[in-house]
Amino acid sequence: MRHFLEVDDLSPAELDDVLDRAEVSDLGAPLAGKGVALYFEKPSLRTRHSSEMAVVQLGGHPVTIRRDEIGAGAREPLSDIANVLAGYHALMGARVFLHDDVVTLAAPNALPVVNLLSDESHPCQALADLLTMREEWGELRGRTVCWVGDYNNVARSLAIGCAMSGVDLRLACPPGYGPSDADLDRLAQYDSTPFVTTRPDEAAKGADAVHTDVWTSMGMETQADDRHRAFEGFQVDDNVMAAAAATAVFMHCLPAHRGEEVAASVVDGAQSRVFRQAENRMHAMRGLLSWIVEVNGR
Repeated sequence: MRHFLEVDDLSPAELDDVLDRAEVSDLGAPLAGKGVALYFEKPSLRTRHSSEMAVVQLGGHPVTIRRDEIGAGAREPLSDIANVLAGYHALMGARVFLHDDVVTLAAPNALPVVNLLSDESHPCQALADLLTMREEWGELRGRTVCWVGDYNNVARSLAIGCAMSGVDLRLACPPGYGPSDADLDRLAQYDSTPFVTTRPDEAAKGADAVHTDVWTSMGMETQADDRHRAFEGFQVDDNVMAAAAATAVFMHCLPAHRGEEVAASVVDGAQSRVFRQAENRMHAMRGLLSWIVEVNGR
């Protein structure tokens, strides 16, 4: 059984296939008469709406489930939940705090599982990011992407997707918040060696796209003060964008905190693609779901 817990659960050719499908508005109705369970431990705007609408566009019926409704992990084990849901649904998506939990849901191979977000990775966001950049440029290979900030779940999945697509990576991270040796080894499998620095303007130099994310992700609120101190000077502002290519685009997975990780003049400016990026969450999900249903014969 094929799951999608991180971008490199796909091969590079399969990643291209998913992105190709995402660009097709009518993929038929491979989910006609079928349900898709969408399990949420965290509040959501883009993930819930994009996932539900993608299921509908493929002819299926989304059923959204909150953790407090089913007592996942307390009232009954996650593996039992996966086996039960397999009797009703063609597949499931899960937005969880701990990556181990999405791994546990997938372990019984009861039904295909899509990682809608975990503390380690955000592969569906990466698909939308790659799709947005491909729409912008036509071809990903040979382009340069800059990431400014924490090498978090969003950055990790984006970096893997870029490495698989032949995109050069430039990372500006505060000390202690950059990629680990294991992260770099993972990228090296695709002959990718990112340029890593602590200077945003240096990382952005000549880049075709500049990405960032909030300094404090959901679930890390107790670290907010420490992170604000550590990330001082890591705002994507007009000076950082000026270091990038003249045609560079700015991208952010949202929600954005204007005046913190990004200046309002950037996120609301002409180079920003954040709302197209948000819409592409739905198109990318539609492409992914059509692929995962087909490859699993569901």
